[in-house]
Amino acid sequence: MDNVAVGNLVKVHFTLTVEGKIVDSSRGQEPLEFQVGMHQVIPGFEKALKDMKVGEKKTFQLSPDDGYGQEDPNCMREVSRAELPSETEPEVGMTLYAHGPNGQTIPVKIKEVKKDVVIMDFNHPFAGKTLDFEVEIIEIKDGA
Repeated sequence: MDNVAVGNLVKVHFTLTVEGKIVDSSRGQEPLEFQVGMHQVIPGFEKALKDMKVGEKKTFQLSPDDGYGQEDPNCMREVSRAELPSETEPEVGMTLYAHGPNGQTIPVKIKEVKKDVVIMDFNHPFAGKTLDFEVEIIEIKDGA
C-alpha cells in the first residue's frame, strides 16, 4: 500500500486542537484505526489523509462544515430538573451525559438553568468549531 485510498485500513496518530487547546490525542497510546470511506471518522479528516504515505506527517484545519457541522438551534431542549440525576445541582456550562437511541453516550451541555427546567444543548461539543489536526500515518493496509 503506497497511499491512503478508499477501502484501506489506516492507522494514524493524531492531535486535535480546538481554540488553541489540545482536546484529544492518540499520542502515548494506540493509534486511531479506521477504514477509509466507511464514515467512521468525520469526512474532512478522511479527505485530508487522502494520498498520504506511511510515515508522512501533516497539519490541517477543518471548518465546522468539514468537521462536526454548525451549531443547530433545534438541538436545544428544555428538560425538567426532575429528569436530572438527583445528586446533580445544575450549573451553566456543566456537561452531563445522556444515552442515545443506539446506547451511545452523548455529552450534553447545560446552557441555562431556570426554576423548574434547564436548557440543554445536544449539539456535538465541537459543532461550530474550527478543528486543527496534526496527523502521522503509521500504517496502511488493504481493507478487502
